[in-house]
Amino acid sequence: MPFEPINPAQFPKPIAPYSAGTRAGNTIYVSGTLALGEGGSVLHPDDAAAQTRHVLETIRITLEAAGASLADVAFNHIFLTDWAHYAAMNAVYAEYFPGDKPARYCIQCGLVKPGLVVEIASVAHLG
Repeated sequence: MPFEPINPAQFPKPIAPYSAGTRAGNTIYVSGTLALGEGGSVLHPDDAAAQTRHVLETIRITLEAAGASLADVAFNHIFLTDWAHYAAMNAVYAEYFPGDKPARYCIQCGLVKPGLVVEIASVAHLG
């Protein structure tokens, strides 16, 4: 089954060869999303809450461009540079997923640029 790339026009050009998301049938995959601005600049350096908000807003926009919403998210992959950011990320995350929660995992790892502390990738399914 072919897939359709999703690249909302308002987003900065990706810093690597990928699409913001793809849609294959009724499934939407959103790439690992970081708090990056124009030219790959880091937004809100070392601020887990602000980066989580930016990341989830970016995911929301990507999903909407594919005809979906955050309510359609079935799974999130969460990456943190330090467990010290877990509580701040969770506080913002809970605002964006107030009802039934998608499945997820969260791991600690390095990210592509200094100052980035949160990355989230999502999988959504349309009924």
